[in-house]
Amino acid sequence: MTIAVGTIETQGFPAVLAAADAMVKAGRVTLSNYERSESGRQHVSVRGPVGEVHRAVEAGVAAANACPGVAEVTAYVVIPNPQENVDAVLPIHFIPASEPHRVL
Repeated sequence: MTIAVGTIETQGFPAVLAAADAMVKAGRVTLSNYERSESGRQHVSVRGPVGEVHRAVEAGVAAANACPGVAEVTAYVVIPNPQENVDAVLPIHFIPASEPHRVL
């Protein structure tokens, strides 16, 4: 099974919260990481089978864009089967807090 990573970056916490919730409800994916920068941008990543990650990211983008106020999606991407070095260096890996919820 090919494991993909999907990431959504938003401006504002309500949008990233809505995106994360929608993603784990829309597909058989695991929320693998969450990060924020000093500029207020935040991103959340999910891992799972390619089709499930595509479906989850689509739902997450829609949910984040539907948030009232100034929240916005600034970027999103789905990468099927990221190369081992990318997985080791970038913050897309499973973190210890995500392990109990891992669906893979």
